Amino acid sequence: MIADLRRQLGLAMGALVAMTLPALADICETHEFEGVRYAVCTVTGDRQDRLRLWLDDADGHPLGEFRAVRQRLAPGEVLDFAMNAGMYHADLSPVGLFRSDEAERGQVVTAGGGGNFGLLPNGVFCVGAKAPFQVIESRRFAKAQPQCRLATQSGPLLLIDGELHPRFLPDSDSRYIRNGVGVSRDMATAWFAISDRAVTFHQFARFFRDGLGARNALYFDGSISRLYAPALGRADWGRRMGPIIGYVSTP
Repeated sequence: MIADLRRQLGLAMGALVAMTLPALADICETHEFEGVRYAVCTVTGDRQDRLRLWLDDADGHPLGEFRAVRQRLAPGEVLDFAMNAGMYHADLSPVGLFRSDEAERGQVVTAGGGGNFGLLPNGVFCVGAKAPFQVIESRRFAKAQPQCRLATQSGPLLLIDGELHPRFLPDSDSRYIRNGVGVSRDMATAWFAISDRAVTFHQFARFFRDGLGARNALYFDGSISRLYAPALGRADWGRRMGPIIGYVSTP
């Protein structure tokens, strides 16, 4: 109850902040699927170069929040959307591989373990290798070593070649606000989605497959999931984040 109240307060405060920001490109919209609303930001392959991953500031300190990301932009650049993009340790460092235009941290983790990250198979979201977007199973990634411009590892995989993760249960009672990324069959479109209310893994994966038509999808996180999308009146507040992915334009 307390956590839910804090989240609602954070969303309300974020909405007030978003109202003060300029209207931006309409790449984010809301979808309804099986009675649940989702915010979805769509990026096509011809614009993949506008995606960025952030972790630290120029002094090596974690950015941790959307405001700090916006402060890192060059004059004239605008952050159209952003969301947390992978699990992290208490010091906000990534649990697995993180590769941005500026730096690489960590390495691909292929072993299973506790928590959602270790619920194999997990995977890596890769931007700008042999295709604009890919979600690659972690062991395959470690073997192939694709030359991704951006890469962030998380887990579990939500969709694997159109099939739901085998450990997902349709009647699970584990429900959280969840966010993740899905990739189309031709790997030319990426959908970044967050649920408006608590959902199961099974529900979330079905949304990517049946609601958006994704072929492969990767879970980013739950409960702390946050979105910055001024076009939707969203600038969510809450706990500090590790890796953050976003779309930058120059209107």
